[in-house]
Amino acid sequence: MSRSCDHGFKLFLITAILFGLLIPFKSASAQRVYCPDADRELYITNPYMRGDDVVELQKRLKQLGFYNGACDGIYGTSTAEAVINFHKKNHLYPTSRVSDITWTALSKGCERPVNSPATAPPQGPVSIIVDTKKRTLTVMDGDRVYHRFPVAVGKLSTPSPVGDWTIIDKDANCEGGFGVRWLGLNVPWGIYGIHGTNKPWSIGEAVSAGCIRMYNEDVIQVYEWAPVGTRVKIVGPPHWMAKTWNRLLSRGSCGPDVVYVQMSLKQLGFYPYLCDSWYGYLTDLGVRFFQAAYGLPVTGKVDEKTYKLLQEKGGIIPLPDPEY
Repeated sequence: MSRSCDHGFKLFLITAILFGLLIPFKSASAQRVYCPDADRELYITNPYMRGDDVVELQKRLKQLGFYNGACDGIYGTSTAEAVINFHKKNHLYPTSRVSDITWTALSKGCERPVNSPATAPPQGPVSIIVDTKKRTLTVMDGDRVYHRFPVAVGKLSTPSPVGDWTIIDKDANCEGGFGVRWLGLNVPWGIYGIHGTNKPWSIGEAVSAGCIRMYNEDVIQVYEWAPVGTRVKIVGPPHWMAKTWNRLLSRGSCGPDVVYVQMSLKQLGFYPYLCDSWYGYLTDLGVRFFQAAYGLPVTGKVDEKTYKLLQEKGGIIPLPDPEY
């Protein structure tokens, strides 16, 4: 190949790579639109609107004495009447529609507890640990705990993604259900992030669609400390990941079940890297060592027999956890 042709081929290759990277890219604000934690406007429809956001609304209205019905997640006439009465009491337009104005009014009285957090930035490399069972977010300054914040995490049906992640985008132009800041994570099977909230009463609970909610005052602080590229480790009960084997896992696989395999291998000392949901070379190698150690065919693939033995030997058995 001539020098000019070689140069042209390299230019074409670089252009193709850049084009492929840029086309699927979405801004942080565009990604948030599709996040399950995004607010939707609630109102009377036929059939009635249903969802976990309606449950949150009903619970808060009940706390404030405006609603006495069941928190069943159905936006029916009794819920609508409670919303109207709440709006009247708070000198808002007496509509049954629930918008960001409603959530903001509902949040009054749930301000962040008085605290004296550190305000100077950490001096060493920053990383974050989210404990879904304790419902805390810990900012690490190198190897030491720098500051710990209370958070809300995903509920049992839509859990926060246990694993090792990275902050890939940040946005300060937020509103509604995302509060005042957004820090997006590179979870490959959905849109998850650390963000503020217009539902501060939920902090300390397992109620979100999987995101990590923080008081707005707290997420501003974390936003300043944690640049894009910051490592975020989410730990907690893994029983939601995969109670039973349901597919053959091998090089190129990705998903929560891969995280489960990586966690089990790490527990047994066969895997030294991040539990990042990608079944790469090190995961393949760890599976091979595990299979050899326990007398299984050494394939580097996780079939049902390998999976069940990992559950048995790894000590990470998915069982119900009533405290979660």
